[in-house]
Amino acid sequence: MFASDLLRALDCCPGGGSSGLLPQLGPRQLLAFTVNCLGNHRYLGFFEDLEQRHKAQVLVEDISDILEEHAEKHFHPYIAYCSNEVYQQRTLQKLISSNAAFREVLREIERRPACGGLPMLSFLILPMQRVTRLPLLTDTLCLKTQGHSERYKAASRALKAISKLVRQCNEGAHRMERMEQMYTLHTQLDFSKVKSLPLISASRWLLKRGELFLVEETGLFRKIASRPTCYLFLFNDVLVVTKKKSEESYMVQDYAQMNHIQVEKIEPSELPLPGGGNRSSSVPHPFQVTLLRNSEGRQEQLLLSSDSASDRARWIVALTHSERQWQGLSSKGDLPQVEITKAFFAKQADEVTLQQADVVLVLQQEDGWLYGERLRDGETGWFPEDFARFITSRVAVEGNVRRMERLRVETDV
Repeated sequence: MFASDLLRALDCCPGGGSSGLLPQLGPRQLLAFTVNCLGNHRYLGFFEDLEQRHKAQVLVEDISDILEEHAEKHFHPYIAYCSNEVYQQRTLQKLISSNAAFREVLREIERRPACGGLPMLSFLILPMQRVTRLPLLTDTLCLKTQGHSERYKAASRALKAISKLVRQCNEGAHRMERMEQMYTLHTQLDFSKVKSLPLISASRWLLKRGELFLVEETGLFRKIASRPTCYLFLFNDVLVVTKKKSEESYMVQDYAQMNHIQVEKIEPSELPLPGGGNRSSSVPHPFQVTLLRNSEGRQEQLLLSSDSASDRARWIVALTHSERQWQGLSSKGDLPQVEITKAFFAKQADEVTLQQADVVLVLQQEDGWLYGERLRDGETGWFPEDFARFITSRVAVEGNVRRMERLRVETDV
């Protein structure tokens, strides 16, 4: 039981000390927030109700009513916790990287038997991991009760309630993370050289960012010629082209709305040099971005190059996200599937966090990376191929597609 695990870990946290480290910044505060969210609510009553049902029925016939009641009335602390999880993780990482005394105290706590040898981060991410598993577990109830009309209806109601809860958890986590991210970028992007763009918007979020080689400088982009690179910020509705001034400061050179952008993959052999020949050795992974209507209402072209085939593929996927219409449910049975063999935590905006045993539909493969759709909720993103194994059983593949269809239709995910 997660909350009781945390209570044991919390008992290990020193309450004070002359340094005053832990009372102000330490793991006691990080864990206490979790316990307040989960341990002091009817969250624990869920397990009590399950235990009472088991005592009343040695062979438990159904728990759908318990799942539905708690999802609708008592699991709301999950939403608050998941919405704030990103802040907890960031606070922990900041303390670990900036405070040597804190690191030492944390190591001592993590070594204690009551913590089970687990790092602090594992305690912080566990609620999100567990709540996102509930729809799949509840769907299993639906499968097992298909021969019993009333039980199946009860299981379906529980599945809808659980899926709504998980959707709210995911939306809360995304909303808080995006809000913080946009406020940070607002302070880092300097629009003094171009017409200002109101960056902060509730409907805008970052899809991808990164530095690329600028192969040719034309028009406005001759201003970047002193350093043949540019730094792109791709949002869901606008592309912002900048020159990096420092790690936390960027001079905006231009921007364009996403519906005014065209992207084309180019082979190195297609790039002629002025004196003949081609640039295949110096520009290994080029692609062209055309701003049909830039910040001044004119057309501009950027000939860019990335340092790997996978990075180019990731940029092209991100830049064409609004145009891409992946296969419908009826044809997804033909797509490769992988099972995640070890957890992967997204580090970039276009990556997807995956748990061990997650099933992912593979939409694209490139240079050791896979782009896929997480079966349990439809979220897409990139992840390393060596974190997964391909599912070769046709029966398993077809069963996974049927489960995905059921989850999307019955829960309106």
